[in-house]
Amino acid sequence: MTAAPHQQVPDLDDAIADLRAARDAWRREDGGRHSVAHFPSRIEVERAIGDLVVALFPGRLGGYAGDSAGEDAFVDSALRRALTILQRQVTSELAYWQEESAQVFDPSQPAMIVRLFVAELGPIREMVDADVRAAFLGDPAARSADEILICYPGIVAMLHHRIAHALYNLGAPIVARIVSELANTRTGIDIHPGATIGRGVFIDHGTGVVIGETAIIGDRVQIYQHVTLGARSPLGVTDMSVRERLARHPIVEDDVVIYAGATILGRVTIGRGATIGGNVWLLEDVPPDSVVAQPTAVILKGDAATQLHETLRGRTA
Repeated sequence: MTAAPHQQVPDLDDAIADLRAARDAWRREDGGRHSVAHFPSRIEVERAIGDLVVALFPGRLGGYAGDSAGEDAFVDSALRRALTILQRQVTSELAYWQEESAQVFDPSQPAMIVRLFVAELGPIREMVDADVRAAFLGDPAARSADEILICYPGIVAMLHHRIAHALYNLGAPIVARIVSELANTRTGIDIHPGATIGRGVFIDHGTGVVIGETAIIGDRVQIYQHVTLGARSPLGVTDMSVRERLARHPIVEDDVVIYAGATILGRVTIGRGATIGGNVWLLEDVPPDSVVAQPTAVILKGDAATQLHETLRGRTA
């Protein structure tokens, strides 16, 4: 048996020097304002979200199988673990931003943010329940609400968004963004935590859905896969007014259905009850109760179909 040839480690001095130079250049450009040591931990935020999900749905997502008398104690334990981690991560975020602030943050601010967040937990649970009901009504393939909560990626994304949006509004945007990216990694659904989303929203299938920071979505909206609610032009490429900076994404009113592949860009309004067809590219307002669709497909039969088949397969002269 022939021995494997000796693997010599290459000289790394030049690579290490180049990496050091790149780090130093970045730090000079950043001005030393931010310390990575203070940046919230994705791993820790994920742990906190895991316990929050347990507290919100102790039976279906938390695995609790005891009687109702012990359920509150189970929720209490999960919630205390989650909030302890969450307060540490909010503290890290505020420390990260401290150099950007002319004033010193109040040391009690992280605890206040977490305390206010606790008051949002009941409404978050109610909103997710409404999303689950909307999914059950909107998908004939659904067999139960439990199946939807446990298996549907759109509900996973909405559950994370309801949590992230509350944290975003309370002043923890980095922690909120990490929460939204946890959902994006798991589902392929990218919802910015700043987006405002109403009750009973159903994202069906969901892969490739993108919803921007300033999007506003009403109640009972149904969105299919690969839908984009985006901005019309990126910052830094064109001059933008203050309004365009703060209101860059669409407004979708109540009872709208947006089918797969639709792209809606800019601060346009999709009127109540409108239907947006698949693969539509939309840059202007849509009146209520209207339908926007691409031209319908032409179905060929008989000799016309045969001729087209032959042309596509290269059989014609």
